Amino acid sequence: MTRRWLDKQAHLVVLAALAAALLAAPFALGRGDLRLLTEMLCMLALAQMWNLLAGYMGLISIGQHAFVGFGGYVFFALAVLAGVPLLWALPLVLAAGVAVALPTGLLAFRLSGPYFAVGTWVIAEVYRLLAAQVSSLGGGSGISLPIALVRDFAAHPVLRDRLIYWLCLGLALIVVLGSWWLMRTRVGLALTAMGDSEQAAQSCGVPTQRLKRALYVVIAALSALIGALIFLQKLRISPAAAFSLNDWTITIIFIAVLGGIGTLEGPILGVIVYFLLREYFSQLGNWYMVMLGVVSIGIMLFEPKGLWGIVQRHTRWRLFPVRHRLNDQAEE
Repeated sequence: MTRRWLDKQAHLVVLAALAAALLAAPFALGRGDLRLLTEMLCMLALAQMWNLLAGYMGLISIGQHAFVGFGGYVFFALAVLAGVPLLWALPLVLAAGVAVALPTGLLAFRLSGPYFAVGTWVIAEVYRLLAAQVSSLGGGSGISLPIALVRDFAAHPVLRDRLIYWLCLGLALIVVLGSWWLMRTRVGLALTAMGDSEQAAQSCGVPTQRLKRALYVVIAALSALIGALIFLQKLRISPAAAFSLNDWTITIIFIAVLGGIGTLEGPILGVIVYFLLREYFSQLGNWYMVMLGVVSIGIMLFEPKGLWGIVQRHTRWRLFPVRHRLNDQAEE
């Protein structure tokens, strides 16, 4: 047995142990800690998907909250207006996310560079204004899920929290491990080439526009599903909460930048550090936001590769290796 084979087996054991610990977490944590961990998983999935767009494809979107809010509102519409059971409404939200992302992408991809970034934000604001006009879902003040529907989903609050946690964990694992698998394929190599130089990638035969639109649609649909799970946990939705630029876009950008854009490990480290900062310093009020801004500026100025770049400077170990030798064995 070679050293590389042993390292690979140890790496798989670490990942399996982490997955097992996360699966068993509901039996060891209280409701408050479990809800916090659920929120962390949702933010991790959102940050990882934004990282795919910005870190690997060079698409800076500041309108991802459009799909989070859309997913939440579609979920509530299916449950409250159509009477669809909450669990069955989730795959319908995923399909609705695909349906709305196709025309949205056609509009957004007519823009490029900073115009694309601003355009995605404008689209999100349009969605927020439209949601505020739906009086059957509470208009501008929002609406809560009926108690009967919540009880049909899970009779006991503890069971409900556990079910939502496992759904969010499964979705986060799909996003993280799916991103790892994707970046180890030829498509992932094409995405990396696009991030380096789109023109050079096109000259090598990479269908850049097709890849951009396909990944954008997938990320939009998964973001909508995450939005449905977020507001299933909250049991209430409003336009301001569902389409919050700060909560669902600025925060995930901060997490990705803090951890390291263009790395799969970066958002994981970023979400851990962000929630530690929030738990211990959020009571500082406005100074907390100032502190986050200073941290962001410091990272961008002195360590553009984020916290994971610091880790990589002192060790060659990677949680999700994606580079390959000619003999198809992964390395740092």
